[in-house]
Amino acid sequence: MTQESPALYVVPTPLGNLGDMTQRAIDILRSVSWVAAEDTRHSAPLLKHIGSNARLLAAHQHNEASAAQQVIDRLAGGESVALISDAGTPAVSDPGARLVADVRAAGYRVVPLPGPCAAVTALSASGLSEAHFLFYGFLPSRGKQREEALRDLAGLPYALVFYEAPHRILETVAALATVFGAERTLVMARELTKLFETIHACPLGEALAWLEADANRQRGEFVLMVSGATVAGDDGEGERVLKLLLEEGLPVKQAAKLAHAITGVAKNALYEQALALKNAQSC
Repeated sequence: MTQESPALYVVPTPLGNLGDMTQRAIDILRSVSWVAAEDTRHSAPLLKHIGSNARLLAAHQHNEASAAQQVIDRLAGGESVALISDAGTPAVSDPGARLVADVRAAGYRVVPLPGPCAAVTALSASGLSEAHFLFYGFLPSRGKQREEALRDLAGLPYALVFYEAPHRILETVAALATVFGAERTLVMARELTKLFETIHACPLGEALAWLEADANRQRGEFVLMVSGATVAGDDGEGERVLKLLLEEGLPVKQAAKLAHAITGVAKNALYEQALALKNAQSC
């Protein structure tokens, strides 16, 4: 339940299966006066299903600034508001981040609730063994910008997590294979928690053919997860060289560039490692 002082509650909603709605989320949505929703037409049936009488206001990517002011006005009037997206956790590759920031800047409480998130749900069933992952979200829609973004990520030793829409899935998977190479593992998760949920893992070089073999495999919202780059030849030499260069006072970018030239270890991986070493030195 909401407390006496007004607050903005950030409420995750089910990816598809209504059984994933937490009791706390239901209680909040029943008790607030207003719900700021990405798509009010999409969210109205959900509120009706759980017995919420909250009034709806639209809060999407095209009106986030004005929606934030509407929320602040209602908080100023003593009414609590819940923020929801069409599915999953608001403000994670969905509208809401600016609204949350504006509400916090206005001095009101923002209360986050745990709940469904497509990236974490998919990753838990991926079988990828990397100790770390990088959540990227949606890649640029234009081919050139997409490939540039992927090249910046290609050398990182982390599992990489992307969202993708069905109408771009083929070109995005083709770009992943082109930039990352055919051998790295791709795990594709679609329609999570829904009737036709599919999770398929294969080498990147085989992924496009798998998708094209059945048009149904191209439907639904996707989470794409790619295994991390192998840091070839790094037996600790990269870190040793980085430490020496940083101790000599070289900037992080230059230290990573020189360490790459000396050891052959991937430049992006060395840059991330140099940042970590620099941060550790400053603590």
